[in-house]
Amino acid sequence: MAEMATGSSTTTIQNSGASLSPSESILTNYPLISAFLAFAIAQSIKFFHLLICRYKERRWDLKQLVGSGGMPSSHSATVAALAMAIGFQGGFGGSLFSIALILACVVMYDATGVRLQAGRQAEVLNQILYELPAEHPLSESRPLRELLGHTPPQVIAGGLLGIVTAVIGHLITILTTSRS
Repeated sequence: MAEMATGSSTTTIQNSGASLSPSESILTNYPLISAFLAFAIAQSIKFFHLLICRYKERRWDLKQLVGSGGMPSSHSATVAALAMAIGFQGGFGGSLFSIALILACVVMYDATGVRLQAGRQAEVLNQILYELPAEHPLSESRPLRELLGHTPPQVIAGGLLGIVTAVIGHLITILTTSRS
C-alpha cells in the first residue's frame, strides 16, 4: 500500500501483490511487452520483405522499413496487441479495455482513412510537380511523402498479428504462473 498526497487529501494506492520496483513493473508489464513485441514482429516482417525486394529488384528501399505504410501495419499490430493484453489482464468488461479498444479502432481507421487518402493526394501533387516547366517557382519543390497510410488488408494483417501476439503472450503467462 502506498500513499500519495494530492492537494489537501491523501490518496491510497493498493498494490495487488508484492511491492515491485519501477524497473520490475515495466519488465513484467504484459500489455506493454505484447505491444512492443507485436511492433517488433511487424517491423521484422517488413525487413524480410525488404531483403526479398533487394534480392529480386537489386535495389534497397529503406523507406519501406522506417516509413509509414507497408504490410503488415505495425501501428495496427501494436494497438491490437495492447488492447487484447489489457483485456486478458484486466477483463474485457473493464473501462481500461474499453479505452484501449477505442484507441485501437481510431488508429486503424486513421491508417486506412485519413492517412491513406493523404498519401494518394501526395501522389497526385507530386505528379503535378514533375510536370511543371523548369522555370515555374514550384518546380524545385521537394516531393511529398506518398507512403502515409495502409490499405485495409495491411491494417487487418497488422490487427491479426497483434491479436495473435497477445494471445500467445497470455498463454505463456498462464503456463508460467501455473508452474509457480
